[in-house]
Amino acid sequence: MILSRYERMIARRYLLPGKGEAFIFLVASISLVAVMLGVAALVIVMSVMNGFRAELFDKIVGLNGHAVVQPVGGRMPDWREIVAQARATPGVTSAVPLIEQPLAATYNGRAEAVLVRGMRVDDIRRNSTIHDKVLMGSLQSITQGSGRIAIGSRLAESLGAQVGSEISLFSPQGQTTPFGTVPRIVSYTVGAIFEIGVYDYDKAYIIMPIEDAQTLLLMGDAAGMVEIKTSDADKVGEILKPLADKIGGNAVIADWRTMNAQLFEALAVERVAMFTVLSIIILVAVFNILSSLIMLVRAKTRDIAILRTMGATRGSMMRIFIVVGTTIGALGTVAGLVLGFIFLFYRQGVVNFVQLVTGQNLWDPSIRYLTELPSKTDPVEIIVIALMALIFSFLATLYPAWKAASTDPVQVLRYE
Repeated sequence: MILSRYERMIARRYLLPGKGEAFIFLVASISLVAVMLGVAALVIVMSVMNGFRAELFDKIVGLNGHAVVQPVGGRMPDWREIVAQARATPGVTSAVPLIEQPLAATYNGRAEAVLVRGMRVDDIRRNSTIHDKVLMGSLQSITQGSGRIAIGSRLAESLGAQVGSEISLFSPQGQTTPFGTVPRIVSYTVGAIFEIGVYDYDKAYIIMPIEDAQTLLLMGDAAGMVEIKTSDADKVGEILKPLADKIGGNAVIADWRTMNAQLFEALAVERVAMFTVLSIIILVAVFNILSSLIMLVRAKTRDIAILRTMGATRGSMMRIFIVVGTTIGALGTVAGLVLGFIFLFYRQGVVNFVQLVTGQNLWDPSIRYLTELPSKTDPVEIIVIALMALIFSFLATLYPAWKAASTDPVQVLRYE
């Protein structure tokens, strides 16, 4: 919108407080602050929810892959053949044999339910989700037959274990006697402690070489499943369809959408709901802009009439008040974006400060899965939020601008 010199001068004059216009300026300032808070709230909440989903996806996929091939009978003696078929499938980037079994672990009289995961030693060291998250010890010490394992940080806290501690694992797969099956109790030394960042994993996971897991569970040379990663997580079904046709009815393929469907669907629904609810804050701010402009038009009726008699057109009056209202919305939008980014940068410090002041644990990892408040800003969403605020602000200016342009200078000056 191109303004003439005098239109810019008048618009600038109306944006600044004049004598006897403190109340109008106060309402306009409140409108700006309301837009700022609305935009900041949307930026913060959407970024945190995007970060929550991305962190969950990265960590869950980092341990479980994009899909797993599970045998129908519970054991997979032909896992080498399936791994070879999976690696030969176009779009598959890795295929890793695994053993997963829920067991019980004890140390110093404490007992915890655990999930033992057996992996080949090279796969353990190549897995960035585990390798990059080691807090104590080293994965290099975990080798076949060494009797060393890696455990999650929360599990270590619960058991009171450290690197070098000996943990006993109870396996129901034991020797059969006339009195029943005797559970196997095998002791292992903690070689490393890791913290993935997902509470449930850090609380339960024990990583060991697959050969040691086969010995513990008396599985011979069989594996429990094959974890698969693909080049595109969103097209995992299409990529793995040829593999599903090859393995037939001997095994089933479950991808990440099937295994975590309820969690990610709930996040998607909550994301839409929060965006809708928080958009109402911007609408409230827009109504404040509307009311402040109406008050400004009422206060400037005589000025508008004089301008009209001096040759100002209806279009000029509309442009002036549209620019005034849109400027308030634009300033509020920019301030909201800045406030939102500042909050996101210091988000964990803000959470810690609020927890310190209130004495409440606002981010309990046992409830919210992740150990820290995540954040991931989507540029497209930021643009949408900014455009939405600007468009709403522009629409709010149309009625007051039309009223100003419709002012009859004869009537106004006659009664003045």
